[in-house]
Amino acid sequence: MKIAAVIPARYGSSRFPGKALARIAGCSMIERVYRQAEKARCFADIIVATDDARIRDEVIRFGGNVEMTDNNIKSGTERVWAAIENKDLAAVVNIQGDEPLIPEKLIRAVALALENDPVVSAARCSDSRDDFLSRHVVKVVCDRDGRALYFSRAPIPFSEKESWAGFWQHIGIYGYSKEMLRVFVGSSSGELERREDLEQLRFLFLGLPIRIILTDFVSHGVDVPADIEKIERLLRR
Repeated sequence: MKIAAVIPARYGSSRFPGKALARIAGCSMIERVYRQAEKARCFADIIVATDDARIRDEVIRFGGNVEMTDNNIKSGTERVWAAIENKDLAAVVNIQGDEPLIPEKLIRAVALALENDPVVSAARCSDSRDDFLSRHVVKVVCDRDGRALYFSRAPIPFSEKESWAGFWQHIGIYGYSKEMLRVFVGSSSGELERREDLEQLRFLFLGLPIRIILTDFVSHGVDVPADIEKIERLLRR
């Protein structure tokens, strides 16, 4: 199966403009994400999909592949589609451009799962009650075969504090067959997607199952400039 990795990276960000170019221990964040994808050694191509010439120039500088996409594109998934729509590919893995520590083991697991499932994502077990109650942490519940039943910003499944047993925290990496990605971008968002502000709910609304890969990876995404120092501390360890 011919699979590409695509890293969507727009310049505009209300909390951290240009964060793809932020330096982390002497290396741009977008290069660090790209190198992690390279380490997975399972892709026919690795592409940064961007809307900005500054990011394009940085990718060219470190020898990566880049596609310019329209700056009016609203979501990372649509930007991935714009980058691969006309390419001869069977599937694609969407790797978040602000996850510089994402392990190659997880990237490879998602890519390999696409051999049997047309839509794949990931989750980890968390025992943080604060994260469980936070609207900024996305939760997922699955059926017995490891397919997502629902994603929410709300604390699901319901659990009294005295019977607390943790939850599955969604990790934002996705794999899709090209056909499933085509179906996604050709469909309108549903009420659940709009209310939760979670675009993966569109697949479930359309009746398309999402396989969830379980991982022990603790996400360390970069949302604000202060997160750079946290990433550098982790690298020093």
